[in-house]
Amino acid sequence: MTHYAHRFSGCTVIVTGAGAGIGRATAERLAAEECRVIAVDVSAERLSALSAEVDGDIVAVTADITDPDGIGAILAAAGSRVDGLANVAGIMDGFEPTAEIADSTWDRVLAVNLTGMMKLTRAVLPIMLGRGSGSIVNVGSEAGLRGSAAGTPYTTSKHAVNGFTVSTAFFYTPKGVRCNAVAPGPVATSIEAPFRSEWGQTRLGPFLQTNVPPVARPEELAAAITWLLSDDASNVSGAILAVDGGWAAI
Repeated sequence: MTHYAHRFSGCTVIVTGAGAGIGRATAERLAAEECRVIAVDVSAERLSALSAEVDGDIVAVTADITDPDGIGAILAAAGSRVDGLANVAGIMDGFEPTAEIADSTWDRVLAVNLTGMMKLTRAVLPIMLGRGSGSIVNVGSEAGLRGSAAGTPYTTSKHAVNGFTVSTAFFYTPKGVRCNAVAPGPVATSIEAPFRSEWGQTRLGPFLQTNVPPVARPEELAAAITWLLSDDASNVSGAILAVDGGWAAI
């Protein structure tokens, strides 16, 4: 049986991608630890299910983090106090190599995985800085540590998340705001990742078949994310934490 320490009693944490997968597991874990969770997702249906099935203080916000109005709705729901931000929302590419990237794929993957994350973080930082405390956790990927885990758009976006994380940590840790990232390997989520490239499948297939560890449960990622959000990780900032079943060691 899991014993929660109620580390987030009285706190408000924003979680994007909260309707499914890692985001939902993170929202559930935070709610169980007495947190007020601003649960953000593009799917109102998934958020309704979250609110109905999870006990705790869940404030559901249907919003797209790539839309300025969506950012505004999230801030309005959060109010004047934000203790944490879990940037979980993300999408995959179709394992396309560089020569086969469609502009629409590149633009959408970078918009959701990087630019939306930046804009929401930028919007939340003044609130945290005003209180002199806060914790931001970005969901990166094992694809941010190597070139053989996804297509070029996704790989690029997740390498950029690492840079965004360490730069944010550098600037704001002295002001009381920590920023870290987790780098998952394969996780059982609802993200669609079909091969849309014959060469992509030919090139990546052998690596993905022989090197990838077993698929993790979303709850395993949520445990790492909530630890980084909590004061238990008070001396951790600028870390890229591989939560990947040992894949990074290969």
